[in-house]
Amino acid sequence: MSIFDSRPKFTVHVAQTGEAFPCASNESLHTGMLRLGRKGIPVGCVNGGCGVCKVRILEGDIKALGPISRAHVTVNEEGQGYTLACRVAPQTPVNLEVAGKLNKPFSKGRAESATASPIPQQQ
Repeated sequence: MSIFDSRPKFTVHVAQTGEAFPCASNESLHTGMLRLGRKGIPVGCVNGGCGVCKVRILEGDIKALGPISRAHVTVNEEGQGYTLACRVAPQTPVNLEVAGKLNKPFSKGRAESATASPIPQQQ
C-alpha cells in the first residue's frame, strides 16, 4: 500500500461511542479501525474464531470476506444484521452497534463489586 491510499472508502460509525472512521471496501471493518488506531470495536483473534467483534449492522451494506462462524452468529442473528467485524467489508457507509461489552474485563467498577461481597467460607 502506498502512502496515499486511493482505495474507495466508506465511513463506519460506531453507535455506542460516536466514533467514525474510513474503511476501504476491500478491508474488514476491524482492519480499517485498527489501521487508524481506533478502538470502537472489541478486538479478539481477528480471524472469525472468537466472536469478540460481533456487531449489528444498523444501516449500510457489507460483503463477506470469509465465512462467518455459526458458533458466534446464527442464521437467525445474521438475518437481524449481526456479523463479525473481522469478516466483513463496507460497500456503503455503515452504522453499527457493538453486540458485546465495550468495557475492559477487569475495570475498576467490577473489582470493587467483586470485593464488596466476599464468597462465604464453607464450614
